[in-house]
Amino acid sequence: MQNIAVIGYGVVGSGTVELFEKNKEEICRKIGRDCGIKYICDLRDFPGDKYEDKLVKDFNVILNDPDIEVVAEVVGGATFAYDYTKKLLAAGKSVVTSNKELVATHGAELFAIAKEHECNYLFEASVGGGIPIIRPLNKCLAGNSIEQISGILNGTTNFILTKMIKDQMDFDSALKMAQELGYAEADPTADVEGHDACRKICILGSLAFGKHIYPQYVHCSGISRITLDDVEYAENAGYSIKLIGTVKPEGEGKISAIVCLRLVEKNSLLSQVDDVYNAITVRGDGVGDVLFYGKGAGKLPTASAVVGDIIDCLKHKDRRIMLDWEDCTDRGYVVPYKQIENSMYVRIKAENAEALKPAIGELFGKVMYLERNGRPDDELAFITPVMVEADIDSALEQLSESAEIASKIRLL
Repeated sequence: MQNIAVIGYGVVGSGTVELFEKNKEEICRKIGRDCGIKYICDLRDFPGDKYEDKLVKDFNVILNDPDIEVVAEVVGGATFAYDYTKKLLAAGKSVVTSNKELVATHGAELFAIAKEHECNYLFEASVGGGIPIIRPLNKCLAGNSIEQISGILNGTTNFILTKMIKDQMDFDSALKMAQELGYAEADPTADVEGHDACRKICILGSLAFGKHIYPQYVHCSGISRITLDDVEYAENAGYSIKLIGTVKPEGEGKISAIVCLRLVEKNSLLSQVDDVYNAITVRGDGVGDVLFYGKGAGKLPTASAVVGDIIDCLKHKDRRIMLDWEDCTDRGYVVPYKQIENSMYVRIKAENAEALKPAIGELFGKVMYLERNGRPDDELAFITPVMVEADIDSALEQLSESAEIASKIRLL
């Protein structure tokens, strides 16, 4: 039976078709019945393509075909994909997706439509590419109260930071290399400014804590302002610098969530994750710390997760898979990041930096000063004690009357 459609025939879409067809016999055995891809929907032409006979340009062909049970939406974005997904779910067709923007922005609404029409909306591929994290969080770790989720959720930024740390490349050179290797887009903003990682931590937090975390409520900063000076100070002090997304409960039914650069201790599992790899740590009150590690993107790794969701939907025909969260429009659900306690790495520039140490001590209490080879006289770097971030900023504002605040990075 031809009962599957794929919308979008780009990198992930073509990988999904390739992997399904390659392993079709084994997949059908796992499902327990004959299944196959009937349509591939894309506005472009693919003359001579191996699956040209399956290509259609009209979405309504898929929508109106009663044989189609599951649709893989791998278009991306939250415009056309949003409209397509709503219509498919309302028609009782299950949808699987790799579209993290759509899930992070409209997930609660789409789950409600799926529930109403007794079908499923699955999204394993939206976080971590081929790394299994959604199902384990929803099933295997369901008996735990989740205490924290932290992760390297974007392979592009991790590749750039690895090049800066390991090869002493500056940011611009590392970004250019990432683009040449196909890891970064021509417009890398979503990656290097942290927006991609923000969507993913929102998805993980929404699933873990049961309420929709909207990306616009989560503070997000990227890696574009990091310098080799910061890298050297961190290395000498026993830290790596990573872009980390973190979400955790803060009591009274609230959570905190943030995406930002972090100084990560070298003995931490996350500090060892380099190149384009992703890693996610989940801390549960029963299981302790669990690490999920692997390639976070790419044609076949992401397709692996998409095909896994297709199989799950076909195996659960006419049954709902309990994978969702409630809507939550209360902005107060996410505690403002300035109210959270942090320890902060700070680098300052001043004509006579050493002379500012007494003032720094008065503002922050006991700090840890860092060194690097050839540190200039007009520069100091230090790590603050754990303080509410708003208080750190207030102290830095006073210090800025005597020095330039060149850099600040939170510790994990």
